[in-house]
Amino acid sequence: MQAGPTNSLCDIAGLRVGNAQDATLKSGTTVVVGDEPFVASVAVMGGAPGTRETDLLAPDKSVVAVDALVLSGGSAYGLDACSGVVDGLRADARGFRIADAQIPLVPGAILFDLLNGGDKDWADNPYRALGLAAYRDAQAEFEIGTIGAGTGALSAMLKGGLGTASLQLPDGSTVAALVAANPVGAVTTPGDRHFYAAPFEMNGEFGGLGPDPASGLGLSRESRKMNAMSARANTTIAIVATDATLTKAECHRVATAAHDGIARACVPAHTPNDGDLVFALSTAAKPAADVLLTGHAAALCLSRAIARAIYAATPAAGDVMPCWRTANADL
Repeated sequence: MQAGPTNSLCDIAGLRVGNAQDATLKSGTTVVVGDEPFVASVAVMGGAPGTRETDLLAPDKSVVAVDALVLSGGSAYGLDACSGVVDGLRADARGFRIADAQIPLVPGAILFDLLNGGDKDWADNPYRALGLAAYRDAQAEFEIGTIGAGTGALSAMLKGGLGTASLQLPDGSTVAALVAANPVGAVTTPGDRHFYAAPFEMNGEFGGLGPDPASGLGLSRESRKMNAMSARANTTIAIVATDATLTKAECHRVATAAHDGIARACVPAHTPNDGDLVFALSTAAKPAADVLLTGHAAALCLSRAIARAIYAATPAAGDVMPCWRTANADL
């Protein structure tokens, strides 16, 4: 396996990613939309999720495909970003048709970034507009780090962010991940330099420093985030995708397997105060997949995407946490 040409979710042909953010708000929204509706499912392993329309992604539910997926900051307010995406899709005459009704199907998930130093004293919920703006921004190339749903994200010790990674499999299919990383846990080992995901790094994509040579890792519960705000200000939300053909049940299995990527990159993971969630989607552009290999590749991509999110984060006025780059300015 090797990384795809752009090492991003858009290595899956037909998928586009849009981002919108507000620097004063210190929050934003990310949208994944396809040229056509796609099969999708979801797996939730965190104890504090925030979601919209995820029940319809269960394998036994009748919906076959959805029109977009949304990751957003804003906690419960951020769920309204899905409404903005619905507005955009409807204006573009997209959605599930029932007689004369056009119904865009847009599941979404949110992370908590309400205490990160941004101005949250709004009169009108800003997330519907951010959702529409992200939908209108959707394209085959996008930035990572302090952008979209990752704008206000924080890990235990460093700023979080938006990350992505991809893999090309031996059968010719591609698997990729997109993540807004805002975990309870640390993404770097004590000292803020080495990433827990280092064993899975490819081509120096998050610094090439290799694994921490220390042993006994994971025993410390040091957290700048917990000291600065609430223990509940968390969640890692992600989308993994493949162009191989998967059923909704197989997407669910891939989403479940991909959670291993969170556990390998964030210590601890899947806590009662995280809403850790992974969507999995298939564009079905290529033949049926080896589900075992697809799930394994999804987990690898997700670990790398989380580390890339923290590695690419950039400083901004009013930050309550340092970035990896500023914490390691001596490199």
